[in-house]
Amino acid sequence: MTLREDAEQIIRKSIQAVLPDEAVRKALAGRKFGRGKLYMVAAGKAGWQMAKTAADMLGDRMEAGVVVTKYGHVKGEIPRTRCFEAGHPVPDENSFLATQAALDLAAKAGAEDEVIFLLSGGGSALFEKPLVDGEELKDITERLLACGADIVEINTIRKRLSAVKGGRFALACEPARVRSIVLSDILGDPPDMIASGPAYPDSSTCGEALAIAKKYGLQLSERAMALLAQETPKTLANVETQITGSVSGLCRAAASACEELGYEAAILTDQLSCEAREAGRFLSAMAKTHRNTEKSLAFLAGGETVVHLTGRGKGGRNQELALAAAEGIAGLKGTAVFSLGSDGTDGPTDAAGGYCDGDTAKKLAAEGISIYDVLQDNDAYHALKKTDGLLVTGATGTNVNDVAVLLIRR
Repeated sequence: MTLREDAEQIIRKSIQAVLPDEAVRKALAGRKFGRGKLYMVAAGKAGWQMAKTAADMLGDRMEAGVVVTKYGHVKGEIPRTRCFEAGHPVPDENSFLATQAALDLAAKAGAEDEVIFLLSGGGSALFEKPLVDGEELKDITERLLACGADIVEINTIRKRLSAVKGGRFALACEPARVRSIVLSDILGDPPDMIASGPAYPDSSTCGEALAIAKKYGLQLSERAMALLAQETPKTLANVETQITGSVSGLCRAAASACEELGYEAAILTDQLSCEAREAGRFLSAMAKTHRNTEKSLAFLAGGETVVHLTGRGKGGRNQELALAAAEGIAGLKGTAVFSLGSDGTDGPTDAAGGYCDGDTAKKLAAEGISIYDVLQDNDAYHALKKTDGLLVTGATGTNVNDVAVLLIRR
């Protein structure tokens, strides 16, 4: 097998291990429900997959459901369930319409009823009813993404501008009980930050939100500023929460797949949080340190990097990470770096991530392409496409963050 084939096999096995089907089955298996009606709401990139499994298990017990997921992620009909596709990473009108449908469904639930709430990463954009003008919310989200704010900072702001985030969806479900099953895409699995915590008490404060707005120089309307100064729910009496998957599981699955192929695997971190290109350069530095190894090695890092937009190109954080490693591993035999998002999408592209090996820099140079210039223009997608370095998986049905891997094969 080639290094690229090794990478693709590692990707397949690691994604398979963190699909939400089994996680939802484990969360619902043997659970006893009362005499009331069961409603289901699923939000996030893995929303359809989670909802399909839950609906199959609940059968006729389920009264009705609503799913809101990313465009291209609905894979078919689910009985008694309305499925919506909407915008990510920036919410759009379909996000608002789908969320209103979920709120209308929750309003039907009475004191003896339960709402099964299936939540996964991406829910912050997909599950939204703004308390400010929709266009302002989109603009704020785009500016936070462009300036490199991390997901916790972004969600701290978005919670206060929303009628469903920061525990407010759980309040909307009262007097019904909410059983929340969560796939985590945030480092450390903070339940109030995953998809901005629609059904979990909020630990962030108004002071933190205002400090973030100041840090990034956000120009906000009077309405938005007033909302940042309003506290979110700090206690919720009607919610039970269970986290069923995270990036640490993705890293373990990827490491196991590497070992099956004969690599000695080491998970460097499952808390990666830095500039995408710096992470790529670090992995390439690791490759140079171990260039004379006599055994096959794999180094893995899971988490979520950020990109500061300096250009107008096309790409995503995983593509930038891989391309940034290309110069450092140039000329190294049997060496490759790849990085991908577990949901199958990386930024506003059809790729899950990127792959580079010791020949990538040479191939780009032959095309007259400067890696430095490409990164400055944030155009990793087109550069990787020229070297067959795009990783395309399609929508996977899960979302537990990203994993980057350095392979050294001997």
